[in-house]
Amino acid sequence: MTIQTAITALTTVLGDRLSLAKPDLDAHGTSETHFTPAPPDAVAYPVNTDEVSQIVRICNEHDCPVIPYGAGTSLEGHTLAVKGGVTIDLARMNRLLAVNAEDMDVVIQPGLTREELNTELRTTGLFFPVDPGANATLGGMASTRASGTTAVRYGTMRDNVLALQVVLADGRIIRTGSRARKSSAGYDLTALFVGAEGTLGIITELTLRLHGQPEAISSAVCSFDDIGNAVNAVIATIQMGIPMARIEFIDADTTRACNAYSGTDLPEVPHLLVEFHGSDAGVAEQAERFGEIVQDMGGTGFKWSAKTEERNALWDMRHKAYYACVALRKGATAVVTDVCVPISRLAQAVEETRADIAASPIPGPILGHVGDGNFHAILLVEPGNDEEMKVAKNLSNRMVERALEMGGTATGEHGIGMGKLDYMQAEHGDGWQVMGEIKSALDRNGTLNPSKVVPSSN
Repeated sequence: MTIQTAITALTTVLGDRLSLAKPDLDAHGTSETHFTPAPPDAVAYPVNTDEVSQIVRICNEHDCPVIPYGAGTSLEGHTLAVKGGVTIDLARMNRLLAVNAEDMDVVIQPGLTREELNTELRTTGLFFPVDPGANATLGGMASTRASGTTAVRYGTMRDNVLALQVVLADGRIIRTGSRARKSSAGYDLTALFVGAEGTLGIITELTLRLHGQPEAISSAVCSFDDIGNAVNAVIATIQMGIPMARIEFIDADTTRACNAYSGTDLPEVPHLLVEFHGSDAGVAEQAERFGEIVQDMGGTGFKWSAKTEERNALWDMRHKAYYACVALRKGATAVVTDVCVPISRLAQAVEETRADIAASPIPGPILGHVGDGNFHAILLVEPGNDEEMKVAKNLSNRMVERALEMGGTATGEHGIGMGKLDYMQAEHGDGWQVMGEIKSALDRNGTLNPSKVVPSSN
């Protein structure tokens, strides 16, 4: 029983929807960040849950690893085939199956992207709010427990996934959760699979919570002379209970990068990018209260807009910030890391991280979804420069150590994948071993996305 015998058996099931072409393998074996490419031996393109079940069952019987794949936008090497095997690309399972407008939920296949879903929902008065920036697939977003710019108001994928259909390692198809808004019926299996990064099962259907499209939306950008004041403005806003829809931070380096990449002309100092959702009166009141906080914290240069095109330009700039930052250093690769801390420790965490990077020989712009204590560093490294890579990883280590000391986490939204395995013991202690035991119980042969999330023996 080998990978090759599994591929032979899969050819009978999938025909030309099992690709062995080198360009296809290479495309599924790369990462958005610094990880060494690790292509699979084959790429499967199923069109329904039954086919996913057959693929997984055959691979499990032949000791062939299986790696689920969405849009390939993850940042910690989640989809790399480090032990070879078959990548299951779910792009062709991208249908919207049902919109239950009265109940404010939707049933979809995992290959549908968040932008495609919201396009389909435009006439319903509803929308799906979780926005990680990239146009990721919703199956991938559930698998990594994604969040993003709107999490401060609408929550993360954990809060917006009601139910799942999942294929287990032995090919069994199970359903978790229901369309009911609460349940006390047994273990919360939905929560177990949301964030499991494809190590426990492959998601083939999702039921998602929807939200009403706001009556009024207003966005703004404001600048600060230093990081501390900007972050303290965020802390004060959250502690006062002002219901922000988005509250994003970019430091001076990120601002410079965005100006060059997106053609903006912001002062090259730290900025907050904010957005309010609600009624006309509510948005106006929230904006006024936030403006008072910013003024007290020394913020200047307010630019408000309720115009759709101006708001879209602002958030398009923010969503492209990663690519803008990478472009700061020609030819660079990025060690991208994120941590999340309690909101009261956010200013200290950001300032100490900024000081560490400033004392290092490599650039590292900082940005983040600071409304929930989550921020990122994009550490720019010359490809092949082992010394710079060592520096970048040491900076990342310091960020994580600091976050854990403050009662935070090694990753607020990027997930573990391969890149953050070394921090799991420090964060979870014996709980990490329990995760490995759960993995072993559901995936005895270690078929599903091996070498990710759990201890390496699993």
